[in-house]
Amino acid sequence: MNIAIISYHTCPLATLGGKDTGGMNVYVRDLTTYLGHLGIHADVFTRSQDEHVPHVLHDLGCGNRVVHVPAGPESPLPKIELTKYIPEFISGIDEFAASKGIQYDLIHSHYWLSGLAAGELARSWNTPIIHMFHTLALLKNRIAKSEEELESVIRVEGEREVIRLADKIIAATSDEVNHLENLYDAPAEKIEVIPPGVDTTRFYPIPEDEAKEFIGIPKDERMLLYVGRIEPLKGIDILIRAIAQLKHSDVLSNCPHYLYIIGGEPDAEEGQMNREMQRLQKLCRELGVGDLVLFLGKQDQDTLQYYYSAADIVIMPSHYESFGMVALEAMACGTPVIATQVGGLQHLVQNGKTGFTVPNDNVDILEERLTQLICKEGLREEMSQNSVVYARSYAWDVITPRIIDLYQQTIESYESFHER
Repeated sequence: MNIAIISYHTCPLATLGGKDTGGMNVYVRDLTTYLGHLGIHADVFTRSQDEHVPHVLHDLGCGNRVVHVPAGPESPLPKIELTKYIPEFISGIDEFAASKGIQYDLIHSHYWLSGLAAGELARSWNTPIIHMFHTLALLKNRIAKSEEELESVIRVEGEREVIRLADKIIAATSDEVNHLENLYDAPAEKIEVIPPGVDTTRFYPIPEDEAKEFIGIPKDERMLLYVGRIEPLKGIDILIRAIAQLKHSDVLSNCPHYLYIIGGEPDAEEGQMNREMQRLQKLCRELGVGDLVLFLGKQDQDTLQYYYSAADIVIMPSHYESFGMVALEAMACGTPVIATQVGGLQHLVQNGKTGFTVPNDNVDILEERLTQLICKEGLREEMSQNSVVYARSYAWDVITPRIIDLYQQTIESYESFHER
């Protein structure tokens, strides 16, 4: 079986915490790797964003490749500009397949831009499409707090078109199924619920002292952690306000903790810095917590397990998360998670067992739950043990066979239909 995986706008090998890098990158990378372990050949096609990076990389093992396809300038571009380069991207994939003499049995596309490219390829290759959206424009627009945060009409219409084109859609949770059906009128028979997996060979509990030594912080320093993109829908300002309240209530005097934020470019020059990063740094100064909040910037995917293992608590204060890969990785490392009751997080984090779920946009309850976990070491240890056990049920060894089964069923159904 040969699978073409399309990740047009972002490369699975990119450093986490950038503007367009997050859980989807991890998903594509790990799925492709585990497909290879089970004897499934898969090539990941992504737009080339750096002319100095080789166009074909074998970093995923077992012969599975990442193919950087030139389409437009080989540099990062805003997503809205990428639509005009889709035809060039499609041509590049066709040329690669022809040059290698490979025929793909199925296309697995990720995000709406990739789905549009998949539609054209599927027509010329006579292959079925399985699609994953990862995030949905109409849902993001529901929680947008400004016009700048609204997703474009082009994206909304693109998502509707991808739903029409896809043979199957993988949803991460039952909530996503509801959103696809109710917001987009997606046919129920097209949708399959298969949650993302976690690589338990990478994410597992590392002794705290060893983890702290690796990332270079003192053994006696207590650490709270946020990992993710720096953008308004992530709710990082709510977390910073909760830290300020902890400081003023003297909780941090009795149990000193620092908040480490992984993501973005905190040291970018003025005029080049992400607007949300500027806002968050200004908020830290205004609230007097600049000494308690440390912005670490983007970090390599292969170092995150050390940060998770060094942290007492991982916090996800998001206004929207389709699933919440960071929470799953943290739990696999034995770190309790406090997360908002949104999207996949409300199902993924077991309230009172592997961490706490809190109402969206509520500083006071977030502070209350942070206080509870910061001050009760025994509770943290209990939740840590629960987290490791729970995360194993999401191991890629468990999830990948389910995806392969869906591949096979989709190919068989497609071939059967077209033989009539």
